[in-house]
Amino acid sequence: MNNGDIDVDLGSGIAAFESKEFARSAALLGPIAEDGHPEAQYRMAIMLQNGLGMVVNGERASAYMKGAAESGMAIAQHGLGFMYMEGECVEANAELALEWFGKAAEQGLQGALTTMGLMYAEGRGVEKDPVKAKEYYKAAGFDDM
Repeated sequence: MNNGDIDVDLGSGIAAFESKEFARSAALLGPIAEDGHPEAQYRMAIMLQNGLGMVVNGERASAYMKGAAESGMAIAQHGLGFMYMEGECVEANAELALEWFGKAAEQGLQGALTTMGLMYAEGRGVEKDPVKAKEYYKAAGFDDM
């Protein structure tokens, strides 16, 4: 497949995903995800994790999410953090959750900054630290938390 075909299939696959045509999206994005494209991997992970257009497959979902996260994709890093925090598709691991949320937070992803704040506020996987929690909430744009 040449780059032009990949771009067309990627765009069509993302459009199908956004239109909730998950089976069509998976057919288009699957081969691209297998080739290591982070956007395709992220969306395939979501579909596999939630059984959208296909049977749930936690192992494949976590592998795709990790691939996209390792590429530096902040939303995938956040998604992988949630997988580790909730023990969904992977064994729960607060330390790894914090690590992946931290990578996404370093890129300024608001959801990751908010989740980091929550983890420190509640002492979830880390020692409770209201000052650090407030710093994360403020970085996420919530000055009054």
